[in-house]
Amino acid sequence: MVVYAPKKIRNKIVSPLKVFIADSRSTGIILIACTILSLTISNLSFGQDYVAFWQQKLCFTQILHLPENYLHIINDGLMSIFFLLVGLEIKRELLIGEISQLKKALLPIIAAIGGMVIPALIYLAFCSSSSFSNGWGIPIATDIVFSLAILSLLGNRVPLSLKIFLMALAIIDDLGGIVTIALFYAVAINWSYVLLSFVISFLMYFLGKKKYLWLHFLTGIVLWYFLYNSGIHPTIAGVIFAMTFPLSSIEMLERKLHFPVNFLILPLFVLANTTLIFPGNFTTIFHSKVALGIFFGLVVGKPLGIVLFSWLSVRLKMATLPHGVRWQQLIGVGIVAGIGFTISIFIATLAFQGNEQQTIAKMAVLMSSVVAAILGYVFLSKQKST
Repeated sequence: MVVYAPKKIRNKIVSPLKVFIADSRSTGIILIACTILSLTISNLSFGQDYVAFWQQKLCFTQILHLPENYLHIINDGLMSIFFLLVGLEIKRELLIGEISQLKKALLPIIAAIGGMVIPALIYLAFCSSSSFSNGWGIPIATDIVFSLAILSLLGNRVPLSLKIFLMALAIIDDLGGIVTIALFYAVAINWSYVLLSFVISFLMYFLGKKKYLWLHFLTGIVLWYFLYNSGIHPTIAGVIFAMTFPLSSIEMLERKLHFPVNFLILPLFVLANTTLIFPGNFTTIFHSKVALGIFFGLVVGKPLGIVLFSWLSVRLKMATLPHGVRWQQLIGVGIVAGIGFTISIFIATLAFQGNEQQTIAKMAVLMSSVVAAILGYVFLSKQKST
């Protein structure tokens, strides 16, 4: 992104990128604190009340065919705004960023594909013959906030071009996660609402060309409602909104969304989705095929897929390593990319309906992310700075 971009657009990309990387550290710390807080409260004497609070049914929302409890309000409603921010970043990168030119984008694209395919295959190797095979999407994700936070903690030991590579990879990874959610984790489809969603999406496309921003926001809310009632996960509305939003106004909207998403929505998501009551015999988690599939998918599959597919693309002269980046550093980034966290936990809530399997999956994601973060940090800290 920075290394290859023309001078006249380079500053537009570098400045927000540096701000994002710097803020990732503080956001990561807040999310870690929220995770520890939620896990602690869940396992105190009043933990059951804390868990029940997030799942308390709200009568007035059910009448309006809206999310029925606080947990669903966050996961189906507020997370749509998170995916809107992700979608804006994807669109900006596709049009003027590192992945705007195919030749320069090939390495992070191919690496991201490897980082999704291999973890999914590893998970299926454990669970394909069980009723839990639907969880294959859990280990394909990379948490962009936590992964960049780890790299930012390493300072000058990690060149900016490597951080940019990870960010591009994570953005493509997010796009893969969004497609996976849309195609494979939809519930019973209501085709009337699907048709209405298509009509609204086309309307938003034309509104984006005319730059009727207030009308764009209004139709975005209508689109979310139609998608919510269609059976397709409503967070996809955020991505459609972003892709139809005028490019000239993206930076403005990103600035407005940055604080509420990173310092309000994501912390609320973590608090509501890490209400995990530890089983009496904690070691039983390690005997679960679901947990093993997720753990080895993230900790082993992610670096294996990223490095293997990157090596093949470079060997076949389809792509080149980023400027100043060595293979050892790319291996370290592959390990750090095993931090699934936000999207992995989100997909776990969609893949499994039973509380027991959701708890096992979320615990596996947390343990895998911690291991990947520690291993990646230690590995990269031993690399000489360039």
